[in-house]
Parts: sequence; structure tokens; C-alpha cells
Amino acid sequence: QVRLVESGGGLVQTGGSLRLSCVASGSILRINAMGWFRQAPGKQRELVASMTSGGSTNTADSLKGRFTISRDNAKNTVYLQMNSLKPEDTAVYYCYAADTWNYWGQGTQVTVSS
Repeated sequence: QVRLVESGGGLVQTGGSLRLSCVASGSILRINAMGWFRQAPGKQRELVASMTSGGSTNTADSLKGRFTISRDNAKNTVYLQMNSLKPEDTAVYYCYAADTWNYWGQGTQVTVSS
């Protein structure tokens, strides 16, 4: 079992930045990927960025250049740096981890005001 706890969401103005954090605990040795999804009101959950245990990253094409995923293995933490935020980035952001199963955090709200 893996537990994920996100933090770092909040209210920011257009053009601002936020950094989300996701701390993993529990049976983390078998995790082979971690990353972030988001879900805006009335929309499906979509992939934001992911990182494999080997360090390969994948970022949604529409977010490349503004969003960056990184990790600190010593802290069992994955980060999402979000720059030049836009109102359309407003969503609940969910951390996930994958081994045999997919695990999800509780979500953190990001609101970008115009």
C-alpha cells in the first residue's frame, strides 16, 4: 500500500507560479512511476506529467515549457513546478503512483485568477 499526500495548491494570479509537492510513504520500493493528473470542473481527468523510476519524464504537450516535474528520492517526494499560470490551469491536481496498482492522493486545488 502506498500513501500519497499532496501540498502546495492555492490561489494565484495569471502569470504566477506554484510548486506542488507529493510525499509518498508505505510500500514505495516497487513504485515504477509517479506523476500528476488534473481535473477541471466538468472535464475529464488528464495527465499533466509523469516520471518513471529511471528518471524519464513525460509532460503533456500543451504544458511543456511551463510545467516541470522533478523528484527528490531522499525525501520520497515528487514536485510539479508550474510557471506562467493561466486561468485554464484551474483544476484539482492529483498525485499518483504506480506499481501493480495505481494509487492516488487526495488532490490539491489550484485556482488561477484572471
